[in-house]
Amino acid sequence: MGYYLIIVLISFLASVIGAVCGIGGGVIIKPVLDAMGIIPVDAISFLSGCTVLSMSAISVIKILRKSKKKPEESVSGKGFDSRVATALAIGGMLGGLLGKSIYQSMLSRMAGANVIGAVQAAVLLVVTIGTLMYTLWKERIRTLQITSSAICVLIGALLGMMSAFLGIGGGPINLVVLFFFFSMRTKQAAVYSLYIIIFSQLSSLINSIVSQNVPEFHPAVLILMVLCGIAGGLAGARINGKIKEAAVDKLFTILMVAIILINIYNIFKYIDI
Repeated sequence: MGYYLIIVLISFLASVIGAVCGIGGGVIIKPVLDAMGIIPVDAISFLSGCTVLSMSAISVIKILRKSKKKPEESVSGKGFDSRVATALAIGGMLGGLLGKSIYQSMLSRMAGANVIGAVQAAVLLVVTIGTLMYTLWKERIRTLQITSSAICVLIGALLGMMSAFLGIGGGPINLVVLFFFFSMRTKQAAVYSLYIIIFSQLSSLINSIVSQNVPEFHPAVLILMVLCGIAGGLAGARINGKIKEAAVDKLFTILMVAIILINIYNIFKYIDI
């Protein structure tokens, strides 16, 4: 009973925070469950991806519906550019397939899932540190305003690949890329980030099923995590619409510091094993 309660709490709270900040939630679920060691590494990546997919889909639907009903309260800032979002999503799908293929290839070649767990933790650590540094200095950095659909597809592919390989949904790297290449504000970027996550995780999930690389896990765990993703997505989208952007920025920064510490712990944990 305690095992399921821990999973429910982590999945729900991660999904709420993920929906508020636009980071997917998997960036919390994956390293925390890795650190606890209650689920195998390969199963965590799959279950985390499914949870993030459900959370992202419900969050985007709720946020965009509210934006249409009350444009003056739109959390998407300057509005939702469907052309840019679709190009990013297409890239995310392609990148999701590539990232999952890289993960499966490394998993089959390395000596056990713990090795790839250490690799994932190390990559996520580097990405999170870079994200934190950018976040702290972003007001001093001159950003771009990309409009080319082809470049948007390439950017989406990079994000999708990282997302699928790490099993985190989208994570902090999504926001940094959207900040820099599209000059988006935090709450606007959150919507686009979740939109990309939907397609990258969907393609990754389909790839796992078609290639018969779905890891073993108890069905009850998947059901609980997906339901928590949906509930957390609804709650997070509601909170996102009510709090100020400065509060989102502060929450995001605190979260990055926590993730950095957890991943440092995970690296040493897997190396010792």
